[in-house]
Amino acid sequence: MRVQYEIRRAVLGDLERILQIENASFGPEAYDRKLFASYLRRCGELFLVVERRGKVCGYIVSCLRGTAPPPRAELISVAVDPASRGSGAASALLESTLRRLRRRRVAQLQLMVRVNNRPALAFYEKYGFRRKRRVPRYYEDGGDGIAMVRQVTPP
Repeated sequence: MRVQYEIRRAVLGDLERILQIENASFGPEAYDRKLFASYLRRCGELFLVVERRGKVCGYIVSCLRGTAPPPRAELISVAVDPASRGSGAASALLESTLRRLRRRRVAQLQLMVRVNNRPALAFYEKYGFRRKRRVPRYYEDGGDGIAMVRQVTPP
């Protein structure tokens, strides 16, 4: 049985909790408050949090990219509090994001994931993302990334 979650737009008051989840998930590679505040301004309607029992337990940030049709979007980051992993929170966030992108008639959602992040690769592939290409030295520490893409609405 899936846990019930509430998905809503992130607000400035969520940043402290988002940073806690970010640091627990990504350690030294975590994004900082300034970057999250910037995403909140630029990507507001696609910066979502998931709550259970009134407590934020995860987030997802996606942004629209480019002005030429058909519209595209990029999944910037998704993270769930380690204590809530495996309970459907990330799925709820991604499904909500995909619904919002469909309403905006976005054609594709793209993302980058570390080549050695097997759980994330499996998660994205479960949702229909396909590997597009390997990007050498994409990450600051020199790690390679995998560019992935998924159709949201028919081309």
